[in-house]
Amino acid sequence: MSSIHPDPEATGAQTPHLDFAGTTPYEDYVQADVLTHLQQLRSDDPGEMVFLVTTQVMELWFTVIVHEWETAAHAMRGDRLDVAQDALKRSLRELEALNASWTPLAQLTPAQFNSYRSSLGEGSGFQSAMYRRMEFLLGDKSASMLVPHRGAPRVHAELEKALGEPGLYDEALALLARRGHAIPEAVLGRDLTRKYEPSPEVEAVWTAIYANPDQNDELVRLGEVLTDVGELVWRWRNDHLLATRRAMGSKTGTGGSAGVAWLEKRATKNVFPELWTARSHV
Repeated sequence: MSSIHPDPEATGAQTPHLDFAGTTPYEDYVQADVLTHLQQLRSDDPGEMVFLVTTQVMELWFTVIVHEWETAAHAMRGDRLDVAQDALKRSLRELEALNASWTPLAQLTPAQFNSYRSSLGEGSGFQSAMYRRMEFLLGDKSASMLVPHRGAPRVHAELEKALGEPGLYDEALALLARRGHAIPEAVLGRDLTRKYEPSPEVEAVWTAIYANPDQNDELVRLGEVLTDVGELVWRWRNDHLLATRRAMGSKTGTGGSAGVAWLEKRATKNVFPELWTARSHV
């Protein structure tokens, strides 16, 4: 991407158009001036800048990933598995970039974190609305997680809508049912506002699909890309746990959360559970 910022003198290239009536077309498209002036530091500690920017970068990746997963869910609903696969595969690269966002924060010492931690006040990552939409798309639904957003009507409405919509796995299972696989009606017609719970019958369906890959090539590929998503989500949760444990030990988290104890509980759980358990029976 170096061609975005060419140096005409260094390359000997023709001088590009430099004189614009208003802002540059690049600025109009990227809104870089907005992005680079969103950092409102609340302490004098120089380390706060990397914490704040890293958190903002994470929010941008959440936004991209939600877009990809909503694209994939909509495509599966229309039996367009090629479109769904493309969106899910793009999200894998984006999840890898999201997970790499922990790198600048992964070795914070308690003293370094404490130097600006009070600036967060009651702020905590679990209050992120876009991350909550990610979790809802993964089937981890909870109406109580809408409560922190009651003061932001647009955000609350978007989350409420997402709460009642099928997630990625719901759409995948509905597609399996349309392809003639025995997904129970109790799963297909479940209350979508509640967390997805594993089903022995769904496990048996995935087992049969994986046991006959030649007959089910397209569905095996769908299962594998969903498993890739699940693995990277698991890595995200564990990287979050490790960074938090290193920076603050077992202290209570910001915003009154349980901190490491809550993250440890999250890190033990897999999304799309039967895709993992079915492997024991193939």
